[in-house]
Amino acid sequence: MKIVSFNVNGIRAIVKKGFLESVAAMDADVLCLQETKATPEQVSEALRELTGYLIVANSAERPGYSGTAILLRHKPISVRMDMGMAEHDREGRVIAAEFDDFFIVNAYVPNSGQELVRLDYRTSWDKEFTAYLKQLETRKPVILCGDLNVAHQAMDLANPKSNYNKSAGYTQREIDGFTQLLSTGFVDTFRALHPDTIRYSWWSARFKSRERNVGWRIDYVLISEALRSQLSSAFILNEVEGSDHCPVGIIIS
Repeated sequence: MKIVSFNVNGIRAIVKKGFLESVAAMDADVLCLQETKATPEQVSEALRELTGYLIVANSAERPGYSGTAILLRHKPISVRMDMGMAEHDREGRVIAAEFDDFFIVNAYVPNSGQELVRLDYRTSWDKEFTAYLKQLETRKPVILCGDLNVAHQAMDLANPKSNYNKSAGYTQREIDGFTQLLSTGFVDTFRALHPDTIRYSWWSARFKSRERNVGWRIDYVLISEALRSQLSSAFILNEVEGSDHCPVGIIIS
C-alpha cells in the first residue's frame, strides 16, 4: 500500500495548478490532504474530475481555514472525524480511517502562530492528541500522516540556531511533544530509513526559499512500532509543486 500525505494549502487553489496530474503521477492508494480550506462539499466539487477514489473530508467551523481530507482507493471499515474533544474539534484537523490491519490518521496539527501566541494551546493539543492515538492503538496499529508543524531535529530545518525557541515549529516545547509521541512507540518513517538525509517538505513563500532550498521538514508519516517490519520505503517528493509544502509518503507491505 502506498500512502502519501500532502498539505495542499487550499484544495481549490491547488487544483488550478496541476493537482490532478500530480495525483495520477503519485499513484497513491491513500492520499491524506491537509489545509484544504474548504467544506466537504467544496472539496468534492474541487475534485469532481478525479476518478477512482472515495473522498472523505472534515472542515473547520471557520470558513476557508484548516480542514483535512482523505482520498481512498479502497473503502475503509469506518471513518471517524475529530478526536471527540470539544476544545480540539472545531478546526477539522483530524480524520481516522479504519482498515483491517491498522488505522490511518490524517492530521493537520495546529501551528503555534506568530510570536508563539498559540504555543500553550499547541502544547495541550500535543498531549491530548498523543493520548487519542494511543487509545486507537489499543485496537490496532496506527499510521499517522500529516503536517505535524514541528521540525524535530536541527537537521530538519535549514536555520536551526536562528529559529530555536523563536519560531513556531521549532520551540523546545514542540520538540518535546514530538519526542514524547515517538517515545510511546511511534516511528518517524523517513528518519528511520534515511537517518542522515537532509530533505525538507515546507518552504516559506518569502525570500525565494524554495528555490534556495531553505526549508523545514514538518510533514511526516509515523507508524506504530508493530508495523516497522512492513515498512519498505519512505520518501519526500520535492519535485511536486503547487503548494508551499510537498508530499511525503511510505510504501508498506
